[in-house]
Amino acid sequence: MRRVAGSSRFVYNKALALQKDGYERGEKKLGDAGLCKQLTEWRNSPETAWLAAAPVHPLQQTLKDLGRAYTNFFAKRADLPRFKKKGRSRDSFRYPDPKQIKLDQANSRLFLPKLGWLRDRNSRDVLGTVKNATVSQCGGQWFVSIQTEREVDVPVRQGGAVGIDMGVVRFASLIDGTVFAPLNRFKRQEPALAKAQRAMRRKTKFGKNWKQARARVQRIQTKIANARRDDLHQATTTISKNHALVCIEDLQVRNLSASAAGTIEAPGTHVRAKSGLNKAILDQGWFEFRRQLDDKTAWNGGHLVAVPPQNTSRTCPCCGHVAKENRPTQARFACVVCGFEDSADLVGAINVLRAGHARLACGETSLIGASAQEPTEATMREQALRAAP
Repeated sequence: MRRVAGSSRFVYNKALALQKDGYERGEKKLGDAGLCKQLTEWRNSPETAWLAAAPVHPLQQTLKDLGRAYTNFFAKRADLPRFKKKGRSRDSFRYPDPKQIKLDQANSRLFLPKLGWLRDRNSRDVLGTVKNATVSQCGGQWFVSIQTEREVDVPVRQGGAVGIDMGVVRFASLIDGTVFAPLNRFKRQEPALAKAQRAMRRKTKFGKNWKQARARVQRIQTKIANARRDDLHQATTTISKNHALVCIEDLQVRNLSASAAGTIEAPGTHVRAKSGLNKAILDQGWFEFRRQLDDKTAWNGGHLVAVPPQNTSRTCPCCGHVAKENRPTQARFACVVCGFEDSADLVGAINVLRAGHARLACGETSLIGASAQEPTEATMREQALRAAP
């Protein structure tokens, strides 16, 4: 499998170099048919005869992936395709022809061309008609992802509406009072990871001991990623199954986790504190949380609405007053005008849900900070907690 993945990486890089050389000479970009002709020449050439040992369909699929990468670049959906470096990118290859793939789920095995029958550990039953199979390597382990096609019933919305306030002290706070504890998977493994990284730095680069030390670092990083992903899946599955409308903050994680070091001419302040905050933000996996919610709510017949996060925890849900002083501490909200008090996270969830309703009903981006009437506290809670699909 490493040889097949290496062959696919070589074909991708060679085709990319060919496309770049042709562009510099002013020639027209080769299509899939032209690249496949080049692949046949490479497989028959004495210099690269080892490519013939790899299955041809995954190599052809690699060329199609390169063509799709160029299409996305010209459509301004992605950056210019770059060369794949060994050890830096995840090794993978895909079998696009379902006729070549054989499944024996009863005996937990899979047949792939040039690889033969392989034992596997099923994570779920494969339902429907097999379309393709992608083999990938991550953290020293090999995985196969099988894409299928099948008919499913039209999902029916279940549950009501919910607003979610994201944070570091509390990972997610729902409007009904449910709180998801912070993940902090990196923080738990940080001492072991730092020890493994120090050991790797003491080894001669690219030596045998250095490769073994790097493998230990990769195993720890894979363990962190898998544990975080599992936590996010559990949380998003619970939310998506019990709510038809999910309103969440449109957090710009890249901006929130930007470094505060500054430049030589204008050095930043509180760099160490901001560095710790950035590490805590990235440890939560907010972007992956939103991506999973978007996918699962659509699969369950629900709808996800992202609203601007500005002033969600500073706006009084009772009178609409916006002020920094409304939040005297990290956890407490106390309006300086009407005196309404509650948890800051719950207030943020209420405002997020209101902004989501406004975006759906009126087409407005947000009602946070707008003027409002002054309902009683009981009326405010009744409106905020009302489940509306």
